[in-house]
Amino acid sequence: MTTIDLAALQQEGYTEVAGLPQVLADRPMHYCPGCHHGIAHRLVAEVLEELGQVERTICVSSIGCSVFIYNYMHLDTVEAPHGRAAAVATGVKRARPDAFVFTYQGDGDLASIGLAESMHCANRGEKLAIVFINNTVYGMTGGQMAPTTLPGQKTTTSPGGRCASTEGLPLKMAEIMAGLGGVAYSARAATTSLKRIVEAKKAIKAAFQCQLDGRGFGFVELLSACPTNWRMTPLQANERVEKELIPYFPLGVFKDDANDPACSVPGGES
Repeated sequence: MTTIDLAALQQEGYTEVAGLPQVLADRPMHYCPGCHHGIAHRLVAEVLEELGQVERTICVSSIGCSVFIYNYMHLDTVEAPHGRAAAVATGVKRARPDAFVFTYQGDGDLASIGLAESMHCANRGEKLAIVFINNTVYGMTGGQMAPTTLPGQKTTTSPGGRCASTEGLPLKMAEIMAGLGGVAYSARAATTSLKRIVEAKKAIKAAFQCQLDGRGFGFVELLSACPTNWRMTPLQANERVEKELIPYFPLGVFKDDANDPACSVPGGES
């Protein structure tokens, strides 16, 4: 690993234009080359700092690659059992209504074993946020088929490709969440290019702002690459997100009550 001497570069006339968010730990990440979890971590860190919520944030992570967020952020973090992050976050928020609470979850965790907890949390309008990483496969446990695995996609448990007639079609969680009454904001973004990353950050900030405004539940889905389990190079994986995932999982905001006075809670949070 190459270490960059910023002081030496500054003496040579270089100017630092993008530093490390203070809440993000200055350490190498263990994620596979081309994995987008690192990008998502940085975006979450930047948004928390910009909103001034670092000191009162409690993050809830669940089982899967997403669980390791506690290694890379200087935040109070609770590790939930598999699929139960939304339920644990509900308890945390109700016990500590003064805290800023969000969960960080993968597709198998949120949309399979944790589907009920996630949807009921959203439908109740719990004042918390969920950052949902969708890479269409179980990343940590061996590359099995996930609820978001695309038709025809080969995994360790669907070696012939997912068959819609037997396994059903992939769940579109951003659209599902948008249909629930307690949800104030639901959007889907991607992290494959600078333009996409800028859009993803805006979506995360909007989802987090719901909690600060007291409007209810905020949800953001990030289409992410998993080169290792897709058996691809990082560049091929990025291309797959653009050419295969986005056509099935369209990007955009599916619900935003920010401009609807009837959906606002007077006072919000301070």
